[in-house]
Amino acid sequence: MNQKVKNLIQKLGEAIHESVSESENIAGVVKNIRDQGFDVLLMLEATIGLNEVEAETDEIAASDQENPLGPFTRHDLSFLKSLRISLPEEDTNDIDIEAPEA
Repeated sequence: MNQKVKNLIQKLGEAIHESVSESENIAGVVKNIRDQGFDVLLMLEATIGLNEVEAETDEIAASDQENPLGPFTRHDLSFLKSLRISLPEEDTNDIDIEAPEA
């Protein structure tokens, strides 16, 4: 990954931090929690994934031809699985995306 992209990712992280820090909505909720006698420690984790546009376009085109799931790429299915979301049986065919049991 080139330095320009790394700098842009860092700026994105800073923008997210700034948005959360300056959010009146978040500040209000934190104040309400403190008013109830609790200290608040807010830790957020942001995962930033990058895919080159050309590679993703090729994957979508191949996926559309081979997969009746329509617009879902393997990345989409993986993301849905991480959220513990599964597609109806008849739509998944050979792709197993059901969430692991806890």
